Amino acid sequence: MGRLSLGTRLAIIMLIGSLATVGAVIYAAYEALLEDFENNLSAQQANETARISNLVSQNLELRINVLAQFATLLADDGRLLPAEQLTKLLKRQQTLRELFPHNLNVMSPNATSLAENIFVPGRVGTYFGDLPHWKEAIKTQRPVISRPVIGRSTGVPLIVFIAPVKSGNAELLGLLSGTLRMDHTELIPEHIRNHAGKDATFLVVDTNNFLFVEDSSSDKVIKDLPNPGENLLIDAALSGIGFGEVEGASGDTLIYATSHLQRLGWLFIRAVPKSLATAPAEQAFIRFFLISVGVTLGMLLLTYVVLRSTTASLTQMTGRIRSMIQKPESSRRLKEQGSPEVRDLAKAFNRLMDGRDANNQLKNDFVSNVSHELRTPLTSMNGAMRLLQSGTAGELPESARNMTTLALRNGERLQRLIGDLLDFNKLSSGKMQVNFQLENLQKLLADTINSNEAMAQEFGVMLGVKEAPDISLKTDAHRLQQVLDNFISNAIKFSPKGGLVTLHAETTGQTSLRITVSDQGDGVPQEFQSRMFDRFSQAEVGTTRATSGTGLGLAISRQLAKLLSGAIGFYNSNGAHFWIELPISDSVLPEGQEAS
Repeated sequence: MGRLSLGTRLAIIMLIGSLATVGAVIYAAYEALLEDFENNLSAQQANETARISNLVSQNLELRINVLAQFATLLADDGRLLPAEQLTKLLKRQQTLRELFPHNLNVMSPNATSLAENIFVPGRVGTYFGDLPHWKEAIKTQRPVISRPVIGRSTGVPLIVFIAPVKSGNAELLGLLSGTLRMDHTELIPEHIRNHAGKDATFLVVDTNNFLFVEDSSSDKVIKDLPNPGENLLIDAALSGIGFGEVEGASGDTLIYATSHLQRLGWLFIRAVPKSLATAPAEQAFIRFFLISVGVTLGMLLLTYVVLRSTTASLTQMTGRIRSMIQKPESSRRLKEQGSPEVRDLAKAFNRLMDGRDANNQLKNDFVSNVSHELRTPLTSMNGAMRLLQSGTAGELPESARNMTTLALRNGERLQRLIGDLLDFNKLSSGKMQVNFQLENLQKLLADTINSNEAMAQEFGVMLGVKEAPDISLKTDAHRLQQVLDNFISNAIKFSPKGGLVTLHAETTGQTSLRITVSDQGDGVPQEFQSRMFDRFSQAEVGTTRATSGTGLGLAISRQLAKLLSGAIGFYNSNGAHFWIELPISDSVLPEGQEAS
């Protein structure tokens, strides 16, 4: 800083201050933006669960209203119709059979079965008045929808709809009931289930019987809830907290909301990954950041130009002062012009010059002493600086080397991460270009080994080519090497210290070549294999090896393999073996050699 001009120093101070201010503002804006996105996402889930709850409630109301309307047809002249006539009426009701496909039943006023549309041995004559929903219907003489109960004979959850059959003077003549088996009936509209979203988790829980009624990740099967602690989403929803955040089964954070349908005791749960809120917030933040940085740099450039123009007079004045010092006999004076500060400085210097003329000898002695005292240390400082720059004083200390090594390593890691994201965006948008030309396979594999040697040494792993045919492969060498680099870097990270990572190439049939990267690690975990080539998927989430990448490497490799007209895959056998298979129909084999 001591050797920088005043304008440059002021510009640097303003740059640091501006960047600190802009950084604080951007950080606060990002936090507020992220909070807004999360709140909006939470509100969306709450609205969606409330909407589905209302649709189910309307569905229930429709069924009970239709049942109550039909109940008015079961009495004549103040008496319940005969059982035989009731049975015929029940069997002729197509609409009711569609709404209650499992059972329609007419009961006596004390809830004893009199007639049914589907014959079940022993049910007619059975007394049901000991059940709570039948007691409520008899007591209130109003339509009743039961909460899900476990059927006596079926053992599955049932919902019973009960409508009273009354005479003209409101006397209870009997009860009409319709039953739904929850393992065969879907109260959730099909379009709601199909359009829940691939990232959304939708659940319906029977809080009375602790059962799954709906589960977006499985078929229509009624099953018990998991034990406490096995599913944090279920635990959070059953805790009574209507919305919030919870850790999902895969380790990602979920934003969830619930809605309770009181009449059934059902809890509707909908959850989506928090990344749906953070991703757009980060995109908006990046745009805002770039705009802010651009505006700040523009303002700083303008400020620098203004400062330079302001200090130009000082620079000129400095030149004249140097000239006066070099020629003490000169009696020139500075022009008193420019900004007030510059004019005041010129006046002060001119007064100084007037004093010098009055005592010229003293001034000469003073100038001589000052020149000597300034020139000597300045020469020494400049020489010392040159010596340091030339390395004469020796190498940098170990701590400095470690710091530069750390900075370089993190810089390379950042470059790789950005490269992965850019490549993935290009592949997703179909803008990735490939350039096919003949490449010597053995040389390509050797180059790949050499480019990964430094990483292998860092992890204490050895690299080698096990076998490769001598052919010229028509491919894009850069993109193929990118795929192999992803395979090798993963193999290195998941290999034991002192392990060996090998490349092996062989022809398979007449038209294809397979290149395999093998390690001596533990192989791919069984639970991760189905998500192996998904984007942002990592086998050991939360570990150092997982956090050292984006989770995009294998997803990018799969897309690149398609561009190269090939395919990729893996298998476990004393380690993980990742392979890419490419066509060799346009490749060149050495004379006398055929694909085997």
